[in-house]
Amino acid sequence: MIGSMTVQELHEKIQNKEDIILIDVREQKEWDEGHIEQAQFLPLSTFEEQAKKLTDPTKVVVCQCRSGKRSLTAATYLMGEGFENLFNLEGGILAWNEAGYETVK
Repeated sequence: MIGSMTVQELHEKIQNKEDIILIDVREQKEWDEGHIEQAQFLPLSTFEEQAKKLTDPTKVVVCQCRSGKRSLTAATYLMGEGFENLFNLEGGILAWNEAGYETVK
C-alpha cells in the first residue's frame, strides 16, 4: 500500500532529521527551477533504471513531483519492486511552495 503524506508532515520529518528518502521524479528543467534540498533527483523518464540506486526496501520513501500524479506512478513501480514504506507527497512541489517551504536551485 502507498500512503499519503502532507507537505507539513514531510517538512516536520526533514526538520527532525528522520531517516527518509525523498525522491523528486520531475524532469531536469523542473528540478532546475527549484527543488527540496534533501531530495534525490530520479526523473520519471528514466525511473526504472535510476531506481536501482535504492537498495533498502525497508526505508521510508517519499515520492514527489509537481502535483502528485507522476510520483504516484513512481511509488507504484517501487511497490512492485518490494518496497514497503512508500508515501506520495500530496500536492507535490506546488503544495510545498504554497506552504512557504524553501526550495533550492
